[in-house]
Amino acid sequence: MAERELFAGSHLAWLAAEGEDSDVVLASRICLARNLREIPFPNRADLSQLAEVAERTAAVLGDVEAAMEEPFDCVDLAKSTAIEQNVLWEKHLVSRALLKNPVHRSVYISNDRCTSILVNEENHLRIQTMAAGFDLKTPYERASCVDDLLEAKLDFAFDESLGYLTSCPTDLGTGLRASVMLHLPGLVYTENIGNILNISPQIGLSMSAMYGEGGESAGNVFAVANKLSLGLTERELCDNLRISVGEIVEQERRARKALLLYDKDRLEDEVWRAYGVLHYARALGDAETLALLSRVRLGADLGILEGTSASMFGDLLIASRANYLCGLAGNENMSKNEIDRKRAEVVRRLLENTA
Repeated sequence: MAERELFAGSHLAWLAAEGEDSDVVLASRICLARNLREIPFPNRADLSQLAEVAERTAAVLGDVEAAMEEPFDCVDLAKSTAIEQNVLWEKHLVSRALLKNPVHRSVYISNDRCTSILVNEENHLRIQTMAAGFDLKTPYERASCVDDLLEAKLDFAFDESLGYLTSCPTDLGTGLRASVMLHLPGLVYTENIGNILNISPQIGLSMSAMYGEGGESAGNVFAVANKLSLGLTERELCDNLRISVGEIVEQERRARKALLLYDKDRLEDEVWRAYGVLHYARALGDAETLALLSRVRLGADLGILEGTSASMFGDLLIASRANYLCGLAGNENMSKNEIDRKRAEVVRRLLENTA
């Protein structure tokens, strides 16, 4: 039952519009990169060495489950379908890098879907934990707990001068990558997002659109993360990100306030039109749906759509993805038109259930 829900369910607790600053910060994530000593990084390891990493990890996962008092689903990517793999990617539970070659690659996913352990991605292990809203503390503590449990049984590659050894030099040191998922419609609509994107690298951050192609943002959702790990403590990394993101949050709120003050009629019209299209459309395109969802979420956060919960945004974000829809229909060969019709059907049903 739990494994079926992993692919068929659309709810993720860490996308539930809860927690601090959740009107702008959709979710927070901590990733830790770890490698086993004396085994080449995955891009240099042969199949027998990759298998050894997978076997060693599997042998200690029971200790993690017992200590955390939570079961983990194990997905052997070599035994899963392409649709299942891509659904996990759409849910942000695995990375594209892990899916490139599924042989001896696997992922362990906690029952609450807030923790996943990727085996033989760019590094032997990638521990990632998520939390709703602007909360780096909770996922950091959980990732550290999993890290300690694994390190008690596995010999991690560590150097006194360089810290944890990783396949990418920018992850050397703590091996920690902290990131947040931001909804920034105000900055996009007021055409100030470019300033944020341009200044991010100068303050040690990477920022990119999470959806869309060719540099265009679909849905106004962005990921912001620290760029470097070496020379900084885990606390310093998280504090730097917290300060920088806090400023982005304030700028987004000022932009939303300006929209309400100077362009309220147009904003309300666009929000209600988006809500109506999502409620009644019989076919919805991918980018179109993301744009409409962004307007509806903005309307819910600003109180324009009274009685509409912002919590539905996360469910709709996942349920409108193409691979998820193919998996739900049990047909991996759906045409674009079939996917668009299925997307509209699923969106209507979810909106009706949350009305």
